[in-house]
Amino acid sequence: MQNLNAACLSALIMGVFAQPAAAGVIEIAAGEGAQERLQEALIMAQPGDEIVLGAGRFELSDGLSLDVDSVTVRGAGMDASILDFTSQQGAGEGLLVTSDFVTLRDFALENPKGDGVKSKGADAIVYHRIRVTWTNGPAATNGAYGIYPVESTGILIDGSKVSGASDAGIYVGQSRAITVRNSIAEANVAGIEIENSRDALVEGNIATRNTGGILVFDLPNLPVMGGGNVILRNNLVVANDEPNFAPPGNIVAGVRRGTGILVMANDGVLVEGNILKDNPTAHVMVVAYTQQYDDTRYNPYARNVVVGPNSFGRGGDDPQLDGAAQLLAAFGGALPPVLWDGLAQGATGLTAVSGVAGWSLNLTAVGQGLAGAQPGPLTVPAPTFAFDDATVGAPAELEARLTR
Repeated sequence: MQNLNAACLSALIMGVFAQPAAAGVIEIAAGEGAQERLQEALIMAQPGDEIVLGAGRFELSDGLSLDVDSVTVRGAGMDASILDFTSQQGAGEGLLVTSDFVTLRDFALENPKGDGVKSKGADAIVYHRIRVTWTNGPAATNGAYGIYPVESTGILIDGSKVSGASDAGIYVGQSRAITVRNSIAEANVAGIEIENSRDALVEGNIATRNTGGILVFDLPNLPVMGGGNVILRNNLVVANDEPNFAPPGNIVAGVRRGTGILVMANDGVLVEGNILKDNPTAHVMVVAYTQQYDDTRYNPYARNVVVGPNSFGRGGDDPQLDGAAQLLAAFGGALPPVLWDGLAQGATGLTAVSGVAGWSLNLTAVGQGLAGAQPGPLTVPAPTFAFDDATVGAPAELEARLTR
């Protein structure tokens, strides 16, 4: 399965999860009894049904769940149909999806106690023009994730917006065949996060006012390992300067304020065509995982990471790094656009096109720390690792659902 190309994967999804003809339209209006009426519709829906949310604010006291294949949940717009979880009891998701071939589009979720929308094991899922917002702004008490698909094959997130998540606004984990595009991640700890996932295209998004803009990494001891083959292209990654507000102990609590793009312990990541500006620590950071782990499947090094042509504006002028004052003095007031810890497995590590300015710590061992650094200009080979657009992104069938 791991080496299926996009065409084969699309055929597989269409064969296994072929969507039946529409069975019916269920209209749900805002107002009294919305909790019971909406949850009943989600439970009683049949494959092919469309649940249509009317305009207005749906005041909900509990989370919602959907476990029926081939259902569409559609609102009147991300600013028109609003699922309001301000009075939610408990700490679960706003909406949990555990079925396949689901389309979620044109509605919002506000102030869920836990995650916004979580889909688990939900193959061939589409998030289109979904908004998740914590209206109080950045806070450690907000839910961890806004849009949160995990353990899935075939994910398309398009035209969506998330703000205020205490971990990641848009998170995709332990999944394959992923597209995240044309979306806005603002004022989260991590704007967009691709974790332990393969064959992902992150394109045309805006990541701003987060602690870190776009993160691609692998962690140990998870059911799905070996993330990679990720393309980050044509994104606007600007002014990611929000102080880190993740709860203590959270892995993203270690993300430095002012990080544009972070690649950690991943294999095969292309960073090209992005606009990066006003990220005060660094526009691009490539690092190894430094914490202790006991997973023999895990590789802590960043491998085959290619930094191609990008537009680098002002940045690196207020780094949240130890010895920042000395570093700024050494580099004339601002760090170079690309920072690498210098750690590689064999000959693989970071490569860059000619003309990309960078700096390496030239560390020699994982976990060595800055005390062992020997900083110097970035000297890396020209890229040889090949990326093929046909191997990344959501299957074509998911794209077709955007126009239905």
